[in-house]
Amino acid sequence: MKQNKYDDSNFFSAYQQMPRSIGGLAAAGEWHVLKALLPDLHNKSVLDLGCGFGWHCLYAREQQASSVIGVDISEKMLQQAREKTNDPAITYIQLPIEDIDFASEQFDVVLSSLAFHYIESFAAICRKVHSFLKPGGSFIFSVEHPIFTSREEQDWYADEQGNRLHWPVDHYQSEGLRETKFLTENVIKYHRTISTYFNDLIEAGFTIKAVKEPKPSAEMSNDPWMKDEERRPMFLIISAVKE
Repeated sequence: MKQNKYDDSNFFSAYQQMPRSIGGLAAAGEWHVLKALLPDLHNKSVLDLGCGFGWHCLYAREQQASSVIGVDISEKMLQQAREKTNDPAITYIQLPIEDIDFASEQFDVVLSSLAFHYIESFAAICRKVHSFLKPGGSFIFSVEHPIFTSREEQDWYADEQGNRLHWPVDHYQSEGLRETKFLTENVIKYHRTISTYFNDLIEAGFTIKAVKEPKPSAEMSNDPWMKDEERRPMFLIISAVKE
C-alpha cells in the first residue's frame, strides 16, 4: 500500500510545525549519528529516498557531492524542497520509493531518513538499491526502531496524571501493517524486526558496517521532555556497503 499521507492538508499542516520541519537537520534528534556514518560525499553521486523538504540533499551538495537526486511521493513535500533549493545539481522526482528505477551502478551513495517504515517490502528496496550502487557504494538509512513500531498504539503507557510509566512492546514477532497515529489518525506503517532489517540487507548482497540506536544529542538532552527519549530507542540507523 503506497499511502501518501503527506499530501493530506491536515497532516501536512501538522508536519510543518514539527521542529525538524522548521529547523532542518540541526533539529532532528538522530542527525548527529546519521551524519557521522555518511562517507565523504565530495564528487559523489547521491540518491535520497524519501527526501521530504530536501534537507539531506542540500547537505550533500554542501559537502560537494557532484549530483543529488531526491525522491519523494509527496507533491507538497517536494514543493517545499524546490522552494528551498537553487542548485541545478539537485533534482527532485515525485515517485513512490517502491517504484524507483535507475541505471545499474548509477550512484555512489544512497541514503534515506525515516521513510522505510512506510514501505511494505524492505527486501525489494534492498535489491534495487544494491543494483543502483557502484561497487564500494554506501547505503545509509534511518527508520523508526522496531521497539517503537511493534504496536499500533505507538505511545507511552501513562498513569491518570499523564506520567510516562514505560514503553510497552507487544506483537514484536508479528511483522506487517500497523494502522497507527502520527500527527493525525489512520497512518499506515510497516513493522519488521531488527533481524529482518539485517537479513534483507545481507541477502541483497550488502555488508553491514555499523548499527546505531541513537539517543538525543547532548544539547537536546537538556530539554526535560527529551529525557524520556533515553529510556527506549526511537530510531535505528544502519550503514551498509556494496562490496
